[in-house]
Amino acid sequence: MIDLRSDTVTRPTAAMREAMASAEVGDDVYSEDPTVNRLERDAAEVFGREASIFVPTGTMGNQIAIRLHTQHGQEVICEARSHVLDWEMAMMSAFSGCQARTVAAERGILTWDHIKPAIGAKIYYRAQTGLITLENTHNMAGGTVTPLKILEEVWAGAREIGLPVHLDGARVFNAATALGLSVAKLTSGFDTVMFCLSKGLGAPVGSMLLGSKKAIESARVYRKALGGGMRQAGVLAAAGLIALHDMPKRLQEDHSNARLLADAVAAEPSKAETDLDSVQTNIVIFKLRGKDHANGGDAVGFVAALKQKGVLASAIGPHSVRFVTHYDVDRAACTNAAVIISEELRAL
Repeated sequence: MIDLRSDTVTRPTAAMREAMASAEVGDDVYSEDPTVNRLERDAAEVFGREASIFVPTGTMGNQIAIRLHTQHGQEVICEARSHVLDWEMAMMSAFSGCQARTVAAERGILTWDHIKPAIGAKIYYRAQTGLITLENTHNMAGGTVTPLKILEEVWAGAREIGLPVHLDGARVFNAATALGLSVAKLTSGFDTVMFCLSKGLGAPVGSMLLGSKKAIESARVYRKALGGGMRQAGVLAAAGLIALHDMPKRLQEDHSNARLLADAVAAEPSKAETDLDSVQTNIVIFKLRGKDHANGGDAVGFVAALKQKGVLASAIGPHSVRFVTHYDVDRAACTNAAVIISEELRAL
């Protein structure tokens, strides 16, 4: 099967498996796991931060960050299709006592002009804004990238009024690759940053939360509260080190393969609607057209048909389909998938 459902399906590389088998370990709850400690130091260094903490999932990293920056009864500004809103089980309310203030933005790119009107007025009977969160790349917008200039405007505006800004950077290495920037420069103005080791970077488990030394000391408390004390986690951190240092170098391959798939979809404009300009990294999202073009096509049925031909994809709505490329699907596999996708689109 050619698995294009997500870059979370990647299997650890041979080098990762070898590193995991030989990892030096200790009890990380006592801060005694040398491999975890090295991963946390290295991640902080790569991003130009004082400290970082290894967490089991990106969701946990994001939710710890929200708890760090907010008080109960506040609002968190986020894009209307953001991961912290749609895919993190309402934990900003359950764990941090906050509600989301959503803002819709074209291609998921929140600018300061979008954010400023959503900030709660300084009056006692209005919920106050506690945090701004951005997502780069933006998953449900199709892996779109927020440029540095836009980020700088958000950082400056938030700093002027004293609001913290958190980045859900699950795929921030993809964003940095697309923009030709270091992740340190692309994230320099955020108060905290979360990124995943287990998506395009290919590690089997884990994400990192970065920030000031004080913030990460508090994050360690919240990680334990959420059940994230993982004991001899160096077995996992060993794969994370390879993900951090080696895997970003090959992300452009995934981006090129995503464009190959997007071109196959775009070649059938009577059957599918796609925005090629939004295909900037490793995600392709498109909408199936109905036979009368008035209504959308059947995404679930289309995905089922692809599966019968050996291609796995995701229906992300009644009419929308998503492909995600990663290192477990090489150019040959994606070329194969493109042929099958074209055939199935023409058959609609």
